[in-house]
Amino acid sequence: MGRLTVLALRAVIVMLLAGSLGVQTVMVPLLASDLEGLDAEYGYLRAPLLLVVVLFVVTAQTVLVCVWRLVTMARLGTVFSHAAFRYVHIVIGAFVAAALLVFTLGALLAPGEAVAPGIVLLLGGAGLAVLGIALVVLVLRMLLAQAVARDVEASRMQAELAEVI
Repeated sequence: MGRLTVLALRAVIVMLLAGSLGVQTVMVPLLASDLEGLDAEYGYLRAPLLLVVVLFVVTAQTVLVCVWRLVTMARLGTVFSHAAFRYVHIVIGAFVAAALLVFTLGALLAPGEAVAPGIVLLLGGAGLAVLGIALVVLVLRMLLAQAVARDVEASRMQAELAEVI
């Protein structure tokens, strides 16, 4: 992986992490104060909505930190090892959790007339899209497993060849 690519990706990750911290420290309290004005009919939604938003941001931060670690491993040439699987598994879990959070948000907003039915449908589609991303990462994990197995086999064969010589 090229040095410029790594620096660009790290810059993007830093900006996204800073933005997510801004969301947690500024936007969530503002959302909380906006939700205080809800009717008595929808007041019960305040805490669950805030919890879903905070947990969604945490899943995004988790993915960013794991991608940072995987980029570091790629830069050092150690990404094709069993240690990389830990981060890939965490990324898959974070995307599945994010999808469940989006579905939960849709389920919270579905009853009553808090939002239009189309919004709930859009949230269902977004949840499926996030779940699709988790499946793509799972496929990439399988490719990583094949690459690690081939790397181990190549090392074994190289060791055998060294013994023969």
